Amino acid sequence: MADLPDFLTLRHNRDRAGIHEVPFRRAGTALVALFCLAGLLNVFGQRPQSSTAAVSAASIKVYAPTRVRLGLYYEARFTIDAHSDVKNATLVLHSGWAEGHTINTIEPSPIGEASRDGKLVLELGHIPAGQTHLLFMQLQVNPTNVGRRSQDVALYDGDTLLTSIDRTITIFP
Repeated sequence: MADLPDFLTLRHNRDRAGIHEVPFRRAGTALVALFCLAGLLNVFGQRPQSSTAAVSAASIKVYAPTRVRLGLYYEARFTIDAHSDVKNATLVLHSGWAEGHTINTIEPSPIGEASRDGKLVLELGHIPAGQTHLLFMQLQVNPTNVGRRSQDVALYDGDTLLTSIDRTITIFP
């Protein structure tokens, strides 16, 4: 049998004496398990939440997640209930709806689309009293978009603000 090289010792290299790896391995395994458990408990988002605002003329409800992960595809649903005639319904979305997101589709397509002070403006047209207008947006979070963004929503009748919803989205890596 060959002799051991001078820099190797059986006690240190074979028996690993004096090296305490077990606590570090257990701590690492526990961290991974906690991370997985947090994902199962929806800490990192994706589950949609409802936000509602109402006035005498109309009400608006936004059903979309407020916490998402990078690369996630998700849907936002806007429900507008007209209590009286809304002649020129216009939905104004804060730039956080597009910043760091890819808008895959908006259905049904708005009558017109524009920009107002960096916000998305979607012209929906006439909504008769007692009618409901549903608008769906399918979005994807871009991979470099981490942090918090404002996703406020405002409902106008022409140039008259009817109501608005203040909401924020948190984007996890």
